[in-house]
Amino acid sequence: MRLLLYKIGNSSRTNNYFNLNSLQKLKNTQLTEEQTLEIIIDSIQDIKGVNIVKLDLRKLDDAPCSYFVICDGNSNTQVKAIADNILKRMKEEANALPSHREGLQNALWVCLDYFDIVIHVFYKETREFYQLEHLWSDADITTYETI
Repeated sequence: MRLLLYKIGNSSRTNNYFNLNSLQKLKNTQLTEEQTLEIIIDSIQDIKGVNIVKLDLRKLDDAPCSYFVICDGNSNTQVKAIADNILKRMKEEANALPSHREGLQNALWVCLDYFDIVIHVFYKETREFYQLEHLWSDADITTYETI
């Protein structure tokens, strides 16, 4: 069987290639935004992420997406674990890969872009410095329980 690979980005690193057949399968399943948000929030709570908020940006004219989900972890290891869990569960349960991801290596601020939903997983001090909630304070904010 011949394996078709699809190159993502300019890098020739192995992790930028995806099996084209798998990529097609991932595009076929669609969940509602609410179902997707439930998976994301639950993924964060699974790894004990704290200070979880959802910013609904749909009513804002200059919004880059529909929702921001923001949380923080107490260590770089926890930040990476939260992001990895979101990636894993979104792939398994929503058949979705992020269009872009940043920060997994240093794990101070991991950004996962799922087009309409952008997830920011911060190390606590980094979140305090950037204060994304204050930048988008005119959005509707929902706070989630830390489990």
